[in-house]
Amino acid sequence: MPSPTRDEVLAALDRANDPAYGRPMVELGLVSDVKVEDGQVSLRYKLCAPSRELEKSIRAAIARALEPLGVRDVKVELDLQVPTRQLSGEDPIPQVRNVVLVMSGKGGVGKSTCAVNLAMALGRAGARVGLLDADIYGPSIPTMFSVSEHPRATEAKKIEPISRFGLELMSIGFLLEDPKAAIVWRGPMLHSALNQFLADVDWGPLDYLVLDLPPGTGDVALTLAQRVRVTGAVVVTTPQEVALQDVYKAVSMCSKLNVDVLGVIENMSYFVDSAGVRHELFGKGGGAKIAEFAKAPLLGQIPIDPTVREAGDAGTPVVQAHPESSIAQAFQRVAEDLAVRIAVHHFERAGGTRAPATEGPTRLRIVR
Repeated sequence: MPSPTRDEVLAALDRANDPAYGRPMVELGLVSDVKVEDGQVSLRYKLCAPSRELEKSIRAAIARALEPLGVRDVKVELDLQVPTRQLSGEDPIPQVRNVVLVMSGKGGVGKSTCAVNLAMALGRAGARVGLLDADIYGPSIPTMFSVSEHPRATEAKKIEPISRFGLELMSIGFLLEDPKAAIVWRGPMLHSALNQFLADVDWGPLDYLVLDLPPGTGDVALTLAQRVRVTGAVVVTTPQEVALQDVYKAVSMCSKLNVDVLGVIENMSYFVDSAGVRHELFGKGGGAKIAEFAKAPLLGQIPIDPTVREAGDAGTPVVQAHPESSIAQAFQRVAEDLAVRIAVHHFERAGGTRAPATEGPTRLRIVR
């Protein structure tokens, strides 16, 4: 069979849908630099999320589309271009493409653990990620990343975030002389601290800034919603009814603040003993109930695993400490599904006909 022409390759690709957006690849403007040389096809493709499953799906879809043309050898270069949120004129962090709140409304559901490991997983997948500990009264990030030093100031009088495992971190805990001292502040001081963590920290260009919110439905979420254009929220719950009652309130607060719920994580869903028997210690179905109430997808069910606690206490999140473990892989899948959900969220808000905006530089990744 003779080599196909470039036009034939483009026509074949335009009959294939992008796995995330569900629309023709070429029509969406995702394909570029198509070349046909000696029977080999090469092209560049705009990847909307740092997801290994999405990468595999794109490669498979391209191979299927070109197979009728007799193409057996195709090289795909993937440009990771994470869609960006719409910015207001006074946005304090214009270089941050997405701001994601991790919240629950309920204490003790493992929200900080989820925020830390989601951020870590997104970073390991290839994204530029920052993590802001917005829990002023009970900061957990210093312990979970084993940070004891204080941030430094840049020449531009900005606060330089602490770097760990490729993430940019900021927490009120980094600024305390005594980590065991209580912070006794009224609302205005809390509001001022949050504003500083957004406007006075040199975050640099980030694909995702993950914010670990405190329990409750008070000042922190309200301040953030008023100060910065939020991409959306991830709601964390555990299965039992006593947790759900507070989590429902968090979802309702998101609605009042016009913050979209991107998805729900059911943490501590079950425990698997040494004999392989699954125990649903806190009941079941809670995450599905919250997802239904929020009209958002259930991103995943995270089991109880002692390794998560051990890694967090030791200062290295489990996704970094034991990346091949089943629990780390569970967090990785949730993080990558969230990244795809964010891209689709932007796509739908933009009308669902063209790929959403991806301002700023890209990073080249090669899939052979």
